Amino acid sequence: MNDIYDEIMAIAKRRGIVYPSFDIYGGLSGFYSYGPIGTLLKDNIIEVWKKFYVVREGCLLIDTPNVVPYRILKASGHVDRFTDVLVECERCKSKYRADKIIEDELKIDPSKISREEMFQILKKSDLKCPSCGGKLVNPREVNLMFRTEIGFGDVIKAFLRPETAQGIFVEFNILYNVAKKKLPMGVAQIGRGFRNEISPRQGVIRLREFNMAEVEVFFDPQKDDHPFFDEIKDEKVRVLTRDNVELEDTVGNLYRRGIIKGKLLAYYIGLTKRLLVTLGIDERKLRFRQHKVHELAHYAKDCWDAEIYLERFGWTEVVGIANRSSYDLTAHSRESGVELVAYRNLERPKKVIEKVIIPKYNILGPMLKDKLKPVEKALKEGNYEEVNDKIVVKIGENERVEIPKSAVEVKEEEKTIMVEKFVPWVVEPSYGIDRILYGVLEHSFTKDDRGYAYFRFKPYIAPIKVGVFPIVSKEPFTSIAKDIYLRFIREGILAYYDASDSIGRRYARMDEIGTPYCITVDGQTLEDSTVTVRDRDTRKQVRMKVDEAIKYVKERTTFRFY
Repeated sequence: MNDIYDEIMAIAKRRGIVYPSFDIYGGLSGFYSYGPIGTLLKDNIIEVWKKFYVVREGCLLIDTPNVVPYRILKASGHVDRFTDVLVECERCKSKYRADKIIEDELKIDPSKISREEMFQILKKSDLKCPSCGGKLVNPREVNLMFRTEIGFGDVIKAFLRPETAQGIFVEFNILYNVAKKKLPMGVAQIGRGFRNEISPRQGVIRLREFNMAEVEVFFDPQKDDHPFFDEIKDEKVRVLTRDNVELEDTVGNLYRRGIIKGKLLAYYIGLTKRLLVTLGIDERKLRFRQHKVHELAHYAKDCWDAEIYLERFGWTEVVGIANRSSYDLTAHSRESGVELVAYRNLERPKKVIEKVIIPKYNILGPMLKDKLKPVEKALKEGNYEEVNDKIVVKIGENERVEIPKSAVEVKEEEKTIMVEKFVPWVVEPSYGIDRILYGVLEHSFTKDDRGYAYFRFKPYIAPIKVGVFPIVSKEPFTSIAKDIYLRFIREGILAYYDASDSIGRRYARMDEIGTPYCITVDGQTLEDSTVTVRDRDTRKQVRMKVDEAIKYVKERTTFRFY
């Protein structure tokens, strides 16, 4: 028996919303395409997201490459830690994610066990292949990034990015200057992410290529606050803590009670709730779940997932809101040799002891020759590491020069400073656009009293805002309807003109893809220049002048903050 997912995906394929890619070649697991209606819906969801984060929050919007050099993802920890556990069938060689097998076959919640415990369970359990019943063997960790190469011959190893975030972190210094060196600073990026999932079997929920919208909010850990916190503090959210305590309270109270540890973290949980509900997620099917310690990503100090309830998939993560602390900037500073720091003004002077390394030119001059000046500059800027009896000096991005400690003099000097540098911390709200879009489809899916299925999209995210119809396909009705259609187009409102079939069928076609309003030119239009405006959800029709009808639709389909 088909469930709601099957019904939705049948409509989605037939009406050009979303469907499996490469279908004529048998498809490929983990890849889906957006049709013309789905692309409009996705873009409208992203536009509302931008209204929240770029317009309201004032985040800097950037766009960085999908291909990321090996060194960057090695520094970030993804090369070593961006892994899942794979098991394979001894007989048919099918591959599976171990956590899903444990959840499906043993009814153990994988979020409640560590990676080590997972390996122990796999070792002790006689698990069988869901496809052929063969024995599942050889559990091992596999990296989930897609590998590639840049250039030819002496190639540079690289990956397709698993997240957009690293493109933001490595450009921190440029962005900090653009923002006039002020914190908190939010940087937003919308784009594709890539994960070579072991065995994606959840349709649009688990993809190998997916759409993300991420924000990295850089802040001074001594000033964990947000200028709009008072506007969000009374937003009520349902939470599930890492101790499995379920409760509902405002984000302000949850922060004060120490349940959400961090004011910025609490703020973005509240803002995320508001945004998801604005997009059409059912508030009753939304909660925020805190990651257990063993679940945390290698970069995360704390993390809360916005989860929505879906009929087939249960509670499903659609947004992750993580405190990444200073992990990423510290890692990239260390690997690149370039400081990624911010500066804070001190209220009163502060005395510090600084180590100063002075070159012994009589030794270093003959040793380094033309490299003496860049080494001297790097030592002065602190771009070096002490390793046993040597000093490794970092020149530029790639070059390292080793010099003996005997070739320099090390002194400590006391200085009085009024400005100190520090590595900013980061709170990251990361949105999975594809999952949110499917959540909007399911939570807005409706059947009326006649059994007709349609989507009750919020008017401002509806792919098509208004259908314009002549009551019959003949003059002068068609000319008047086409003129109204063109007026909508000139106003920048996506309208759809249709003169085919009965008026009832035309209404049904528009309802099915979530079009909120339909305007009909009929006999009375010829008498008094009025038209009917039909509401998708109530099916009621209101008669008004053409100018009023255009204004009516425009006002109700344009997104505004209230």
